[in-house]
Amino acid sequence: MQSTTTTVTASDGTALHTNRWLPDGPPKAAVQLAHGMAEHSARYARLASALTDAGYAVYAHDHRGHGTTGGEDNHGFFADQNGWASVVDDMRRVTRLAQDENPGLPLFLLGHSMGSFLARSYVIEDSGDLAGLVLSGTGGDPGLLGKAGLLLAKAEARVRGRRHVSPLLDKLTFGQYNAAFKPNRTPFDWLSRDEAEVDAYMADTMCGKTFTSGFFVDLVGAQPVINDRRRVARIRRDLPVLLLSGEKCQVGANGRGPREVAEQLRSVGVTDVTCTLYPGARHEIFNETNRDEVTADLIRWLDAHLPA
Repeated sequence: MQSTTTTVTASDGTALHTNRWLPDGPPKAAVQLAHGMAEHSARYARLASALTDAGYAVYAHDHRGHGTTGGEDNHGFFADQNGWASVVDDMRRVTRLAQDENPGLPLFLLGHSMGSFLARSYVIEDSGDLAGLVLSGTGGDPGLLGKAGLLLAKAEARVRGRRHVSPLLDKLTFGQYNAAFKPNRTPFDWLSRDEAEVDAYMADTMCGKTFTSGFFVDLVGAQPVINDRRRVARIRRDLPVLLLSGEKCQVGANGRGPREVAEQLRSVGVTDVTCTLYPGARHEIFNETNRDEVTADLIRWLDAHLPA
């Protein structure tokens, strides 16, 4: 595997730190990864190694507000306005890099957690440049709780400013996830059954930080859009979609969320939708104790959906 980094320039000039992992021989396709909240793209190096071994070129950038792209001044913050749309547009710019460097090859988009929500926005807008979509650790419609959370986030952002770091919103949004795994060893037991992976997450200075009021406005505000059946119906019907989740994933409400998303996609006419739930697995399935099984399933699906 060849591992390099580059910078992709966003429409507003933001420098998007981007990891590029390439196979030693000519790639057969490309995979673009969109990481989750409070982490960064370099955490996917092990998955990228498996994908490059299978012949895939892999691209993953740090979203604005995250990792090297975020920097200390903007950590946990997207933008002063239109933050969610800006991040989706950033993803399209990384798509163009992957396409320019791999002309004519199929491109798959894989989004984890927050990255899966962003990926769903991406394909609602336009999925014409994708050979397939993979959603890892996604969730369903938060309903009334989501509406209440959005009102609170907007109120806090209005009073304290969008850049206010919000322990309150962090606790209300994610603080309850660990309750399902009491007695807790760490605040992040909900991520994985693999204690070494949880410890590595906690030791990573670019992971696990508390985010801003403005970020929560963007994140929670996107949920009604990506779960709106009329908008989901814009997704092209022949786009292959794979949903992967742990049955104990709290973001996905113990499997209910991915199943709801899969059923909604089928109901609007998307013809190739697969939903796989892994018994006992938690949120970060590529860092779980059965990660080799999950990775093998992913590669098998990708291979099966390469154009003839």
